[in-house]
Amino acid sequence: MTNTPRFPTLDDKTVLEEGDTFAPVFDAHGLLPVIVTGEETGEVLMFAYMNEEALARTIETGEAHFWSRSRKALWHKGETSGNKLLVVEIRTDCDQDVLWLTAQMTGAGACCHTGRISCFYRSVPFGPNAGQKLEMVHTDRHFDPAAVYGDPSPKTKL
Repeated sequence: MTNTPRFPTLDDKTVLEEGDTFAPVFDAHGLLPVIVTGEETGEVLMFAYMNEEALARTIETGEAHFWSRSRKALWHKGETSGNKLLVVEIRTDCDQDVLWLTAQMTGAGACCHTGRISCFYRSVPFGPNAGQKLEMVHTDRHFDPAAVYGDPSPKTKL
C-alpha cells in the first residue's frame, strides 16, 4: 500500500459540498461507511466500510471491495462465494463522508453471508405495543453458507 493519498483533501466546506471534486472524507481509522442497494429492487443489501485502497479498487474494477474490520484486511466481495457486487453507480453524500453504491448481484443472487438476498433480513418492531422479537423479512436462502464457507458460524463473511 502506498503512502501517497489517492484522493484529494478539501479544506473548503463549500467546495467539498458544492464542488465537482471527489474528495472522500475518511474517519479517524481511515474508513468510509458504504451503503449498498440492489439495482433491480432498490433494497438495501448491505452496509460495510471502505478504506482508501478498497475504494480505489472498486473504482478501478467496477466490483465492490471493502475493508473487513474483523479481519483487518481488504475484502473483494464475493471472491469466495461468487456472489460479487458489480457497481452500477457510486454516490457520495453532501459532505463526502458516506458512500452509496448501487450494484448488481452475481452468482446465487445473495448478498448476505447467511445466504439471504440482503443482510437486512429481519425487521425490528416499534411503537407502543411492540415486542422485542425480530420479524423475518427474508427467510429464503439462496445458498448454503456451510457448503460455501465450510463454517456455519455467523462470523464468516463474504
